[in-house]
Order: sequence, then C-alpha cells, then structure tokens
Amino acid sequence: MIRSFPPFVSSHTEILILGTMPGIASLEKQEYYAHPRNHFWKIIYTLFDNMPVSAVFNEKISFLQDNRIGLWDVLENCDRKGSLDVHIKNQTENDFESLFLEFPGITKIVFNGKESYRYFSKKFGQIEGITYYVMPSTSPANTMSFENKLKIWSSCFF
Repeated sequence: MIRSFPPFVSSHTEILILGTMPGIASLEKQEYYAHPRNHFWKIIYTLFDNMPVSAVFNEKISFLQDNRIGLWDVLENCDRKGSLDVHIKNQTENDFESLFLEFPGITKIVFNGKESYRYFSKKFGQIEGITYYVMPSTSPANTMSFENKLKIWSSCFF
C-alpha cells in the first residue's frame, strides 16, 4: 500500500492541481513530481515566467502558493506496481469534502492527466462552483512534446 502526500494548500489557494498518486521517484524523495523527466515544474515555472526551476522543493511549493495554486492527489492510498496509473488497485480517495469546506476559495481544479480526472469524477462528480480542466499528464510516460503540453496547460491559467 502506498500513500499520497498531504495537501499543499493555503487560505489563498484558488487553483488546485490534482495528480493521481505520486510515482516511485516522488515517493522516494517525498516530493511531488520528482522524476527528472517529468515536465510539471518546468511547465509551471515557464507559465509564470520564472525560470530557472528551483531545485529546492519547499521553494517550489512557496512559488505555487505565491501564485494561489495548491497541489494534492486524488488518491490517498492504493496498491500499485511501478508508477503507472493503469496499475492502481484498491484505491481510497482523499477527503475533498473537508478540503473544500476548509478552503472555500478554490474555484478551479486542474487535473494532471485523464486518470486523476477519472478517479475524481467517479467519486465526487461535478462540484458546484468549481471549474474543471483536464490537462495532458506531465509524466515522462506521456510522450507529447514539452511545447505541446505547455500550450495546452497555458489554457487553464491565462
């Protein structure tokens, strides 16, 4: 059984980015999107014109929070061999009801990949007052070019 990380959300969060479950590299480092070929941090820093990407995880989280962005995963825990979402079994979703009560400023959810959206919508459906955006996964398993991912991701921020 593997476990997700706690949410990185503040009282200023308006946009919540949701993955499915951290991959092996992230679990080993205890940092979101830690795989060196994952495009997540490069996309976010590029969108906000703040290159280079910090090497320090806490600085990355501060950067997100300074831009009113929170980060979490749809799943609290699951069984999974490897890092691919297709191998997820016996999953339990995180407690989003409590999260949205505690942080009512969240008005937008950006799903990092179709699987995170699938797991979320299956359990929670469409939540009133929140707009959903399903983005291409930033995972290296998604072979779409960085430029194409960046173009699509930019549509939900600007």
